[in-house]
Amino acid sequence: MKNLAILGSTGSIGCSALEVVRTLAPHFRVVALAAGRNVQLFCRQVEEFKPELVALEREDDAREFRRLCSIPDLKVAFGQEGAEEVARYSSVDTVISAITGIKGLRPTLAAVEAGKKVALANKESMVVAGELIQQAVREHHAKIIPIDSEHSAVFQCMSKEAPEDIKKVILTASGGPFFRLSSEEMETKTPEEALNHPRWQMGKKVTIDSATMMNKGLELIEAKWLFGLQPEQLGVLVHPQSIVHSLVEMRDGSVLAQLSQTDMKIPIQYALTHPERRDSSLPPLDLSRVQSLEFYEVEEHKFPLLELAVQALDEKQAFSVALNAANELAVEAFLGKKIKFSDIHVVVAEALETQDGRMIHSMEDIFEVDLAARERARNLLTQRT
Repeated sequence: MKNLAILGSTGSIGCSALEVVRTLAPHFRVVALAAGRNVQLFCRQVEEFKPELVALEREDDAREFRRLCSIPDLKVAFGQEGAEEVARYSSVDTVISAITGIKGLRPTLAAVEAGKKVALANKESMVVAGELIQQAVREHHAKIIPIDSEHSAVFQCMSKEAPEDIKKVILTASGGPFFRLSSEEMETKTPEEALNHPRWQMGKKVTIDSATMMNKGLELIEAKWLFGLQPEQLGVLVHPQSIVHSLVEMRDGSVLAQLSQTDMKIPIQYALTHPERRDSSLPPLDLSRVQSLEFYEVEEHKFPLLELAVQALDEKQAFSVALNAANELAVEAFLGKKIKFSDIHVVVAEALETQDGRMIHSMEDIFEVDLAARERARNLLTQRT
């Protein structure tokens, strides 16, 4: 039996992970959980899985949780320190890192420094601190297995290949809800329309990122650090069916691909059971019913945030930190109906104009760059609203 900790258990990835645990029982046991602010759902999860340690984002929520859930001998923590305590918990073998945004960075690094196997869904950790995290992986003999469907696909395709044989890694993108629209048509789209993803059920922030294709840009940066790739080895194709999750082109002309149903439980289960595979509760992929698989080049002028992320591949890591920070605030403002869909890119681009290109040597450097970029984005948003 393997012992699990889940960071972000009430989010979409966390809930899917718990579904996988139900399927894989009794091979896996949840011993620690960390969540955000959904106290009611968290109580139900804790009562079902009976972990030894839990953490919530805020002290008030931890107090409310204690009132609602009176499981004896349950340790309850809160805040950033609580999430890190869950990540480091001594009896845990594998940590699922699924806290959204840069808030997931410190707990992810804590799990790595504790030598855990980390099933990584928090792409921002690699985007803003890829070099530091990979250094910690080597120092503490940890292991990272990606959960994002695209990176899981690359991981599976590359697992038995020599790095020097990899010519190019191509991440596929659904295109989101607006792929077939013009820039002018996208300009006035509402949050409700942007959240109507044609293929995936995800959290709000990542769904908006899919609509702007910033999500694919962040995944490119993540892939660079996860797999030790050069910018020229990375590319994107739009694949509306979302059946082929990534492709890996080899130097001999072969192209390897990983195909599966559009269900996050598949890469989650693979990350947990690797290097083994186990039966899934999902129906098999029937290609005779799929019939066609389409691939398109990205019209970059329609998705300028993806262009900024591609630029980040050649920049110092501080550029990626600032890009991620400004985007988080701009998406939040769009979801709050304070700016238009087209303003998301404008705010991010303007916030990056004064980015100073400093070197990243530590976590403190990352959070200083992040804070400065958020302040610039906040000022720009104030001017617009």
